[in-house]
Amino acid sequence: MKIAVVCANGKAGQLIVKEAVDRGLDVTAFIRGENKSAAPNAVIKDLFEITKDDLAPFDAVIDAAGAWTPDTVHVVPDAVKYLADLLRGTDTRLLVVGGAGSLFVDKEHTKTVFDVTPFPEAAIPVVKAHQVALDELRKYDDVKWTYISPAGDFQADGERTGKYLLGGEELTLNSKGESIISYADYAIAMVDEIEKGNHIGQRISVVRE
Repeated sequence: MKIAVVCANGKAGQLIVKEAVDRGLDVTAFIRGENKSAAPNAVIKDLFEITKDDLAPFDAVIDAAGAWTPDTVHVVPDAVKYLADLLRGTDTRLLVVGGAGSLFVDKEHTKTVFDVTPFPEAAIPVVKAHQVALDELRKYDDVKWTYISPAGDFQADGERTGKYLLGGEELTLNSKGESIISYADYAIAMVDEIEKGNHIGQRISVVRE
């Protein structure tokens, strides 16, 4: 299986690459500068300069684009739309590293984590950007997409336990009542979904056991 990881130099991207390489997948990193990931192949190109031909050889494309400042958060939904447009009508899957703020907290799906959580002011644009990205992705019925939301406490340097619980549209808590997952365990879930392809056209979520 051939996969492309876009923005592979980011923390999430690097761990997804490592997990995929360790499993023997053929991984290509799409990056803007020096390849800092474990991918044996790299394409140095800005995300918004990637072409349909660039992505044609791949079975799956992972959008690991991240942004955290008010001036850059637009990249999150812009990246989703750009890559989805390139993959329309193809068999290449698009998997997106999502956010937790859009997860529902009620069975009626009327309230989200964002609606009931007092986020720090600085985090609000980021949360909203991920919500917009998911809303845009849902409009594509001709793209084989999967949006994977992490738990509420998404720990960049958290330990790799090797275990996680798979959830759906609603915020899922583990046996300790926690909503937490490390980037490393998230990467396991991402690569599992790449290999199995069980949730095409769906948003799923993951939490540490």
